[in-house]
Amino acid sequence: MMSPTPARRRSDRSTGRAGWEGRATFVVAWEFAVVEHVLVAPDKFKGSLTAAEVAARVSAGLGVPVVELPVADGGDGTVDAVVACGFTRVTLEVTGPTGLPVRASYAWHPTGTPSGTGAGGVPTAVVELAEASGLRRLPGGRDPLTATSHGTGELVADAVARGARRIVLGLGGSASTDGGAGMARALGARFLDADGKELEPGGAALTRLDRIDISAFADLSGIEFVVASDVDNPLLGPHGAAAVYAPQKGADPAQVKVLEAALTRLAAVATRTHGLVGAVEHDDRPRPMGVAGAPGAGAAGGVGFAALAFLGAEIRPGIEYLLDLLGFGELVKGARLVVTGEGSLDEQSLRGKAPVGVAQAAARAGVPVVAVCGRRTLSDADLKAAGIEAAYALTDLEPDPERCMTDAAALLERLAARLAADRL
Repeated sequence: MMSPTPARRRSDRSTGRAGWEGRATFVVAWEFAVVEHVLVAPDKFKGSLTAAEVAARVSAGLGVPVVELPVADGGDGTVDAVVACGFTRVTLEVTGPTGLPVRASYAWHPTGTPSGTGAGGVPTAVVELAEASGLRRLPGGRDPLTATSHGTGELVADAVARGARRIVLGLGGSASTDGGAGMARALGARFLDADGKELEPGGAALTRLDRIDISAFADLSGIEFVVASDVDNPLLGPHGAAAVYAPQKGADPAQVKVLEAALTRLAAVATRTHGLVGAVEHDDRPRPMGVAGAPGAGAAGGVGFAALAFLGAEIRPGIEYLLDLLGFGELVKGARLVVTGEGSLDEQSLRGKAPVGVAQAAARAGVPVVAVCGRRTLSDADLKAAGIEAAYALTDLEPDPERCMTDAAALLERLAARLAADRL
């Protein structure tokens, strides 16, 4: 069924996994036609296993020829997933959300085509906001008024200096509600008060914003920016960044009002000084609120707004774009089954999360999909409506949630063996 090319690839005969020589993880770049394989394309099990670890355990349990494709939807774990698929991890010291230094990574590939397929062809960086500016970077607790996205901008600046011609921004897990001002500041923008003094970091300070100086802004000409996000919230209003997401970052009702006023001020000043009046979005439809009203502008505490306003980014559905980047469409050809999954299959999964995105992509190729998960709250009807034929949960084997977290790897391998007995 397989005719492997000997160069640059090793094969695990027991599972059919293949990977590049010299790498610890199994990757998806097969240099030959794989017929009747199983494509294993899961997201992470948050708190227990990375997407790559999930894929490896499922593959071991299935015991048949597989192609492993760890995936992500642009949120936490995006860098880990694309590194497992052939990108290189670049790590540097940047400014964390509290202003203290943190070690953060982005993913890099010289052509953006680790599998030899997908939407590549140019030097590509994948920057995950949570790496530098995420809630997990808050060692002393949440600080909604002063947290900054500055470190994300430093990752972007490093990728620009490295020669990236495409930069993919994964927005999720943000600690800040600063409208992306911190990110823009790291790229050379100055946010000034009425006296011409630079504002301190964080969202609250933007209530005193009078002018944005971009005279020293980085030269980003010729660089394509893509925001991979499934958040469609605008920057402002009852569905905006402050109202919806700031409480998740520790903001009380009074602080939410401060942050809403700050983001409103940012949008007004940007409109006045940054050429955004009457802005037309990428679908060529003008919107009354300009960029601030664009779907996705409220992502990651308003970093989506800054990406649109300062980087000229295009917002794309996260899982859809990343599957294209990683070559899912080619790798699914000839598959008899796709196995996807994530830690919890619940109502959130239906809102643009990885398993449903994988199921939709597999449906276009006519390949059936089943899922593995830690726990499941979706009904069979919900799953089938999302394109998933069945779901196998760790809680089917172990009812204790704590043991499902601590013993996830071994349980998942057993679960995959059960799946294989049922489906293969």
